[in-house]
Amino acid sequence: MRKIIHLDMDCFYAAVEVRDRPELKGKPVVVGGRPDSRGVVATANYEARRFGIRSAMPSSRAYRLCPDAVFLKPDFSRYKQESRHIREIMTRYSPVIEPLSLDEAFLDVTGVELCEGNATRMAREMRLAIWEERGLTASAGIATNKLLAKIASEVNKPNGQKTVVPDGVDSFMKTLPVESLFGVGKVTARKLHQLGFKTCGQLQELDQATMIRRFGRWGGTLYRQCRGLDERPVSTSRRRKSLSVEGTFSQDYRSPEDARPKLHRLYDDLKNRWQRTGLNDGAVKTAVVKLKFHDFDQRTRSQSCSGFPSVDLYEQLYMQLWELHRKPFRLLGLGVDLADEKSTHQEDPQLSFL
Repeated sequence: MRKIIHLDMDCFYAAVEVRDRPELKGKPVVVGGRPDSRGVVATANYEARRFGIRSAMPSSRAYRLCPDAVFLKPDFSRYKQESRHIREIMTRYSPVIEPLSLDEAFLDVTGVELCEGNATRMAREMRLAIWEERGLTASAGIATNKLLAKIASEVNKPNGQKTVVPDGVDSFMKTLPVESLFGVGKVTARKLHQLGFKTCGQLQELDQATMIRRFGRWGGTLYRQCRGLDERPVSTSRRRKSLSVEGTFSQDYRSPEDARPKLHRLYDDLKNRWQRTGLNDGAVKTAVVKLKFHDFDQRTRSQSCSGFPSVDLYEQLYMQLWELHRKPFRLLGLGVDLADEKSTHQEDPQLSFL
């Protein structure tokens, strides 16, 4: 039976800023774009979150929610350096580490003899070492697979941890909101709620065939996830092949101009997520725009590029898609395809967290 730890730094960028600038302690801090720009929030500390500020929110809206917040431009070179220090602490507990971004990773501690093989103690010691050596807090989830460990790491945030023992998986999953599952965002959660499914326990009442019939190919994944099943290994060799963001609209858009502000917000969100990966710009191979139309037809347009694409390139691809099809659309997506590992010379492989 595997022992998996998901370690997640608390408000990482904001925490680094507050640690290095003690005068910010106790103040709401937002790291991201300026409030007078069309930028978005990369992260916010818990003082700012009390006002409703969240990651990927437009900075202008964050300012309206909390005008007294301190807005700081991200310093990714510093965050990357800090991430390397934290990674070094992780390696003391396991060589099998799968980084998801600068501020979170999976560790497989199966067979590790530290702490008498107790993964819960390992996670606690690791978090304590990060606090004592780096002055930052982290949360952790401990379980027998990646899905459960990642969900568990959210339970006692900030600066806490949760262990899901094998005998406790059923009770842990039954009361869990469907929003806790991978791939279930606000729009999908709302649809599931409308169908009468608010918890994983309610989803478990459906057999696999029914789920696939109702939800398509994703139904098979949903069937396994709502039961806490996940066979994916912690991988040190796989790296992301793409990165993307999407926006689903409450009503169909009939003009390309209607969705242009949304495109700019998605671009800022994509760029922030890209910077979180720690990959260099040379890893980008292709820019991609996706539209899903009112009739569920889905089309993409792409173009090769060197370096992270500009918003102008995405606008060009977006307009090309519109001119080709000219029909109402309900979803807009932006993304990048990445070159293979050899061509990017990337030292730390990453796995897509989307």
